[in-house]
Amino acid sequence: MEGALSDALPMADLKQLARRIFRDTLAAIDIPETMRRKMQREGSRIRCGRAVVDLREFRALQVIAYGKASHAMVEGLAGVLGPEFPFAGIVSAPAAPQRPLAGLRYFTGGHPLPNEASLAAAQEILARVAGCAERTLLIFLLSGGGSALVEQLLVPGATLADVQALHRALVTCGAPIDAMNAVRKHLSAVKGGRLAAAAPRAMKLAYGVSDVPPGRESALASGPTIPDPTTCADAGRVLAEYALREKLPPRLQEWLARNPLVETPKPGDPAFARSHFTLLLGMDDLFHSAQAAAEAAGCVVRCDNSTDDWPVRDAAEHLLVQLENLRAAHPGRRVALVADGEVSSPVTGGGTGGRNAAFVLACVEKLAGRNAAVLSAGTDGIDGNSSAAGAVADGETLARARALDLDPEDAFRRSDSATFFAQLGDALVTGPTGNNLRDLRILLAD
Repeated sequence: MEGALSDALPMADLKQLARRIFRDTLAAIDIPETMRRKMQREGSRIRCGRAVVDLREFRALQVIAYGKASHAMVEGLAGVLGPEFPFAGIVSAPAAPQRPLAGLRYFTGGHPLPNEASLAAAQEILARVAGCAERTLLIFLLSGGGSALVEQLLVPGATLADVQALHRALVTCGAPIDAMNAVRKHLSAVKGGRLAAAAPRAMKLAYGVSDVPPGRESALASGPTIPDPTTCADAGRVLAEYALREKLPPRLQEWLARNPLVETPKPGDPAFARSHFTLLLGMDDLFHSAQAAAEAAGCVVRCDNSTDDWPVRDAAEHLLVQLENLRAAHPGRRVALVADGEVSSPVTGGGTGGRNAAFVLACVEKLAGRNAAVLSAGTDGIDGNSSAAGAVADGETLARARALDLDPEDAFRRSDSATFFAQLGDALVTGPTGNNLRDLRILLAD
């Protein structure tokens, strides 16, 4: 029987299997191929969700792409449109393109904190879209990380240091992404539907590669082209609940004290009359690809998306219990629990790491002695402030760590998870993948 206990893998091999499933999942999520399939170009017509647009009806075709998957998305778009429909535009991504396309102006924006290029890209984008009329087709290609890669605050005179201080306060406060974005949108000139409002007459098609949960697409790159469901009151509550005001630079504190927040565009706003949005890749695509890869490896697979935004230790406890329940329900079989989403892991020290390695670190003591392995990684190849995508551990990790005088609890407290796993050879290093769906967790047991 495939996956039977008589064929149980040694723990180290379970770790390697988890790595292989992750690699196979990444290979299955191909952005250009997805764009060809979902945009469905026939002659001069392309699709954006239910909308079909004839490219020949427009005098100008402008592309605005930003996020970690920008380069793959513009290459995919060029492949769909071909030489018949050339386009100009702006791209902001965390790295320079390997194959720059003619007609595009590239910015190497900052992530997780905006940099000068993030601000310059926002200024250029706002100027570009403001000149778009009825016979301009604006195509937005959006992916995760866009909130930092393009930014301009509504606060007059805000400097890069002000912008970075705001983003740093948000990403380290422990708030879920929806809460962080409620604040971002109400302080930004490019988020929460405001890019759509900046080009009210143009036809706007937006395509997303999503690192946010289904139904919460307004969080993707902070929703620059779609109605914003959050309100000024929501933003005010987040500022108060996470004691953010006192963490902001003086210029922002003074502005907030003197000025009411300006509401973002809502459903029914004229800015969205000629605006369409569709997901190219999202959670379902990630689950499907990971499930197929695990099944191909002989595993009984269950998917679990219940731990999104959970505190990292609670998520680790819950998923390990689910893994044991799955193993008990299928004696004699190798089992895989696949989970996605972003756990909450506030920064409590000055170490190196991110929420994925922190999740695996939270599993190390619970895994001790068990014939099981846990992998957690960002599909973008980046985890927090480290050079790794995440990490992998098994039932021998704790003993190996203690032999090297490494303490998982101490590493967790210092937010130094990436260093911990690098010393064990268990950091998962892929380099930037050119994609950015959600974090992926793979839990295996024999």
